[in-house]
Amino acid sequence: MAPLLALGGAACWGVGDFLGGLSSRRLAVLTVLVVSQAIGLAGILAWVVVSGERFPGIVELLPAAAAGVAGLVGLAALYRGLAVGAMGIVAPISAASPIVPLAVDASKGVVPAALQWLGIGLVLTGILTLSREPSAGSGRMAAGAGLAMLAALGFGLFVVGLDAGADESAAWAVVAARAASVSIAIAAALVTRSSLRPPRRALPMLVGVGVFDTGANVLVAAATTHGAAGIVAVLGALYPVVTVILAWIVLGERLGPTKRAGGAIALVGAAFVAAG
Repeated sequence: MAPLLALGGAACWGVGDFLGGLSSRRLAVLTVLVVSQAIGLAGILAWVVVSGERFPGIVELLPAAAAGVAGLVGLAALYRGLAVGAMGIVAPISAASPIVPLAVDASKGVVPAALQWLGIGLVLTGILTLSREPSAGSGRMAAGAGLAMLAALGFGLFVVGLDAGADESAAWAVVAARAASVSIAIAAALVTRSSLRPPRRALPMLVGVGVFDTGANVLVAAATTHGAAGIVAVLGALYPVVTVILAWIVLGERLGPTKRAGGAIALVGAAFVAAG
């Protein structure tokens, strides 16, 4: 059950991130975050009310709320990275997020197997390949690569916090995470005086971002109740496959052979971690 739920979450994240990155090329990142996160919060609240889930308590949901803040930072970094860089580079780099929950699992005595260590090495190698500019001797990072690394850290911490908060109720854990992220995003938008009224033509895409992102959070939260957080994170981190395919089909985005190899190495590494 856990692998299926995690893979479903990866598919939803892939679509949501593509739509979020596309929206961030036309609107301010904070506008995209506030509107899409608020839409997602409304949807998950409706689901919780209809399902009759018992409220587990504020203290029990604090880790999930912290996860929401980390996830918001990750999303902001990812959407901005997708807006300024190639999606085929930024999305696979952000897939390094499972290293964080794997490290947390290791601190609890759940040590990765030999194949998983190999996978982690491949992920890091792929990230290094993707993050460098192609011109010889440039020594510079590819556009959006640094933001993608920050996104990976935020997403990794998100899974750790969501895992801790989902023990009592996966649905309420997602509510807590989303409520925290919406509150922080609104406060940031008010401080920076960012517009919270997107053009009417942008609303369908923002609704899509909120629906797919929230759906992914629900699936991943449920997956952590059936399996180890590190493995769930690795399977969930396969979302760049969907993002890259959509960027290729919709935007006609092309990557050179070295970048394609780097992305493939990173994703194969993620698969090795899951197989271990």
